[in-house]
Amino acid sequence: MPSQEEKILNAASQILLEKGPAGLSLRVIAKMAGVSTMGIYSYFNGKQGLLDALYIQGFGHVYDAMEAASKMENPRQAAIAGTQGYIDMARQYQAEYRLIFGGSGADYSPGEDARKAEARAFGRLVDIAAKLLPETASLSEKQKMALKIWALVHGYVSIYLHGVNDVLQFDDWDAQILSSMSQLVDATLKI
Repeated sequence: MPSQEEKILNAASQILLEKGPAGLSLRVIAKMAGVSTMGIYSYFNGKQGLLDALYIQGFGHVYDAMEAASKMENPRQAAIAGTQGYIDMARQYQAEYRLIFGGSGADYSPGEDARKAEARAFGRLVDIAAKLLPETASLSEKQKMALKIWALVHGYVSIYLHGVNDVLQFDDWDAQILSSMSQLVDATLKI
C-alpha cells in the first residue's frame, strides 16, 4: 500500500504526463491522491517542494539506470548497458523525464537538493564515460565525453517521446539508438 507521500507523487506524475506542468495544481493533485491540499504542504511544503521531489526522483531514476553499467569492467559493454538503461528509464518514467529535461515550465526552478540529484546522476555518467578514455584523461575530458553520450541518447529518446517517431520510419528505436552509441564508443576507443 503506497504511503500518502507516494500517492501524492504518483498523482503529480500522472497529471504531468497527461496535462503537462500547466495542469499541475495542488487541488487537482490532492483530489487525485485522496489527500487534502494541506497534506501536500505537510509533505512537500507546497508546489515547489513537490516539483523538487519529482525532479529528485527523476534524476534518481537516471542514476539507477546507469548504476549497474558503471560497475562493468568492459567499457563498450558499460556504455551500451547504460544506454539501454537510460532508454528503459525514459519510457517507464516519462513524466519525470519530461520534467527534468525541460518540460517543467517557466514557473519552476529546481532547488539546491534537486540540483544535487542532477549532479549525482551526471557523475554516474561521467564514471561510464571515463571507461572509454585513457586513464590519464582529465575530469574535463571525462565530462565532455559524458556530455557526448548524454546528448546522443537524450536526443534520440526526446525525439521518440515527443511523437516524431510517427514521421520517421524506424521499426526499432532501441536498435537505432544502440547502433549510434556503438559507433560513438568504437570511434572513441580507437583514439
